[in-house]
Amino acid sequence: MNNWNPSSWRDFPIKQQPTYQDLEKLKRVENELSSYPPLIFAGEAQKLKSKLANVVDGKAFLLQGGDCAESFNAFNANNIKDLFKVMMQMAIVLTFSGGCPVVKVGRIAGQFAKPRSSDFEEINGISLPSYRGDIINDISFNEKERIPKAKRLLKAYNQSAATLNLLRAFARGGMADLHKVHAWNLDFVKDNTLGEKYDQLANKISETMKFMEACGITSNNTNQLRETTLYTSHEALLLNYEEALTRQDSLTGKWYDCSAHMLWIGDRTRDLDGAHIEYFRGINNPIGCKVGPSMKEDELLNLIDALNPENEAGRLNLIVRMGHEKVADIFPSLLKKVESEGKKVVWSCDPMHGNIEKTPNGYKTRDFANILSEVKQFFQIHKAQGSVAGGIHLEMTGQNVTECTGSTSAAITHEGLASRYHTQCDPRLNADQSLELAFMIAETLKEARA
Repeated sequence: MNNWNPSSWRDFPIKQQPTYQDLEKLKRVENELSSYPPLIFAGEAQKLKSKLANVVDGKAFLLQGGDCAESFNAFNANNIKDLFKVMMQMAIVLTFSGGCPVVKVGRIAGQFAKPRSSDFEEINGISLPSYRGDIINDISFNEKERIPKAKRLLKAYNQSAATLNLLRAFARGGMADLHKVHAWNLDFVKDNTLGEKYDQLANKISETMKFMEACGITSNNTNQLRETTLYTSHEALLLNYEEALTRQDSLTGKWYDCSAHMLWIGDRTRDLDGAHIEYFRGINNPIGCKVGPSMKEDELLNLIDALNPENEAGRLNLIVRMGHEKVADIFPSLLKKVESEGKKVVWSCDPMHGNIEKTPNGYKTRDFANILSEVKQFFQIHKAQGSVAGGIHLEMTGQNVTECTGSTSAAITHEGLASRYHTQCDPRLNADQSLELAFMIAETLKEARA
């Protein structure tokens, strides 16, 4: 690590970056951002790493979820609260039904930059730079708004700070109290079969709470009953933003990316000789790396060695995103190779990114049956090999959107997508679909633990 520093990535080839017109202004913004307070602290990242070490050993389960791409325009307290509620619902289902502690990590407070398959987007014969996330440019299809603007980095920081402040208030200020487990049920979920199923579970928890109170254990004298922690994460795509928020811990002397508790590398930017690997190898946060269908065994082992040379449990989360048609053919050999080498990693399943399809009426969507299929295959492959299926990674929202088709609770058709299709980029599971998936995963966890 002697040849690493927060800016050493600039000497390496880099992908998926915007082209700024005014480099002097960009430098001024980066310098200003470097003077801002950190969004998270090293001790928080260290605590998350220790919890993820339990996931490696099968003693906990990772629930990671949130927006595909956060929006400046859709930023408000209700959207943040609804995501917090559905994450709490999913976590309580997994904990109570699956009998397993849950580590909660949101794709929030920093998920602003998006990789794109092409540098340009064409509509009706007009070609403009692709939308790369609100931290870079605007989704509006006009030439002025698609120009990358450096000041968007500052707005992304300010929104992330406000989001983190609210999340911490929810987690510590009473909303996470298990006595309020019924209050987490979102209004549009309450009146369907899934809402009733959740209420039945909530009733059992309420009965348990009354028994514990009779024994003298209450939320007034036991923090674990009234407080929780929701960690933050995002894809660290825009490295000049990440560099500006990289800080050296005064206690240990180690470097941390203080923009989020956990950062991950996407499937498009995981080149071993690239800038993203260079940056990630020097930060001490828990980190993730997407593992797509093009990954080869030797390449994966080399990535693991580069990102986690000390084989530290909880340091590295391998986020498998193959697609339901490919996961059974490709993933088993990768898993077998990594496990045979004794690598201590979290294995989590991203059933979203390999299952995008285009509908006849022009919408990008994901079918719930395909998402569920990939999740089930992921667990089955681990069961067959005797390894630990550690977590789930979802693009989801607490809003009542119509972006992914299917599921017994939502029953969204191709024709119904237009009703409430609000995503900035890729389709997300709504609260109904997310909760339904949590119940299904909980049954699988219960079987595995039995």
